[in-house]
Amino acid sequence: MKPKKPAIKNLQQDLFRVDLSKIIDRSHSLVKLAAVVDWDQLEKVFGSTFCPDNGRPAISTRLMVALHYLKYTHNLSDDNVVAGWVENPYWQHFSGMKYFEHKVPIHPSSMCRWRKRIGDAGAEELLKQTIETGLKLKAIKQFQLKRVNVDTTVQEKEIRFSTDARLYDRARQRLVKAANKRGIELRQNYNRKSKQLLINQSRYAHARQMKRAKKCTRTLKTYLGRVIRDIERKSLEPDMNLNSLLNTSSRIYNQQRSDKNKIYSVHAPEVECISKGKAHKRYEFGCKVSVAATSKGGWFLGAMALHGNPYDGHTLSDALAQVERIVKPPDHVFVDMGYRGHGYNGDIDIHVDKRRRGRTAKSLWRWMKRRAAIEPGIGHLKSEHRMDRNRLKGKAGDRINAIMSAAGMNFAKLLKWVAAFLRLIFYWFLDCQRTVFLMPRF
Repeated sequence: MKPKKPAIKNLQQDLFRVDLSKIIDRSHSLVKLAAVVDWDQLEKVFGSTFCPDNGRPAISTRLMVALHYLKYTHNLSDDNVVAGWVENPYWQHFSGMKYFEHKVPIHPSSMCRWRKRIGDAGAEELLKQTIETGLKLKAIKQFQLKRVNVDTTVQEKEIRFSTDARLYDRARQRLVKAANKRGIELRQNYNRKSKQLLINQSRYAHARQMKRAKKCTRTLKTYLGRVIRDIERKSLEPDMNLNSLLNTSSRIYNQQRSDKNKIYSVHAPEVECISKGKAHKRYEFGCKVSVAATSKGGWFLGAMALHGNPYDGHTLSDALAQVERIVKPPDHVFVDMGYRGHGYNGDIDIHVDKRRRGRTAKSLWRWMKRRAAIEPGIGHLKSEHRMDRNRLKGKAGDRINAIMSAAGMNFAKLLKWVAAFLRLIFYWFLDCQRTVFLMPRF
C-alpha cells in the first residue's frame, strides 16, 4: 500500500513535543535543500511501485529518500545512518519531520528492501533529482551539460581475499552448513581437519615451502569434492538455494588456473578479476563501472555497473544512453585512449584523447585537456561515497551502489555550494553595513 500523508494532529496532543523549527538554524544547508527538492515528484515516481490499496501503509517516501541521500553523502552504513538520524535535528527536518523524534524511525533492513523495490531505475531518478535541484539553485549551469567526460573504474566487492585454498575451504563450509540446515547427515564434514590444513598452508606459503603448501591445497580440494558428492547422493531433489550452491561449488572444484570466467567468491559469484594496469594494485575483484561527469564543475550525470569486464569503448553507447535518460544528450564527449574503436555512430561528437595536439583547434584542445578532471572525481567517489567497497548483494546491488554513489557525490557538492553561497551573502551584507557606517555625513 502507498505511504499515507501525515494527518494534522491536535495541538494539545503535541504540547510536550519539541518543534524542529525552534531548534534548527533556518539558514542551514540541509534546510535550504529541503525546500528545493521536488518531493512531490519523487512521491509520484516511487508511488507506482506500491500496491494501491492492499496491505499495510508503506514507510514515507521522503524519509527513505532522505536516508539514502545522507547515507551516501556521509559514507555511512544502513545501521549508522538510522542511528545518526535520531541525534541530528537537521536530518530529521530534511526527512519531513515536524517534531524532534527520540526513537529510530525504521529498522535498517527496511532500507535494503526499499532499494530492491525501486531498483536501478529508481536510483537513476534520485540521481536525476540532484541534477534538477542543482539547476534550480543555479549551482549547475546549462552550458556545463553540453560537455561531458566519460571514464571507467572498478567497483570492488566486499569479499574475502581469494586464494585457492581459502576458496575451497569456504565452499566446503557453506555446503556443510546448508546440509545441516536441511537435515542431511554427511559421512564426514572435515571441519577439524580443514581448519588445521588451512593454517599449515598459510605457514608453508609464508616460508616459501611451496610444495608443502600445494599439497595442503590439493587436500582441501579433495575434501570439497567429497562433500559435494556426498550431498548429491543424499539429496536427489535439492531446493533452489542448495542447487545453486552445489553448482557454484562444482565450478570452484573444477576450474583451473588458466580458465576464464572463474569464480572468486562463494557468496558473490558475479565478482570478476579486473586488471587496470595500476602499479600499486595489480588486480581488483569486483565489476567495471562507467561514470560520466561534466567537464566543468565535475557534476556526475551517470554511473553504470557493467559485468563481464567489457572493453571500455563498447560501454560508451550505454553510458551516453543513461546520460540522455537522466538529463539530456550532451554536445561533446571527451574520453581517454582506452576508448579507441568505440564504434559509436550517434549525433554526439566523441573526442578521443591523444598524446599530441596536432591539428586540433585551440579551443577544443583546451577542453580535451580537461578530460583528466574526472579522475579526482572518481577518487572522491571511492574514498568518500562508498564506491571503494560495495557491500550490496548481487548484480542489482552493484548497479544501485554505483548510481547512488554518484547521487551522494552530487548531494555533497550541493551542500557545499549552498553553504558557500550563504557565506558569500553574509560577508556581502557585512561589507554593505561597513560601507554605510563609514560613509561621510553632510
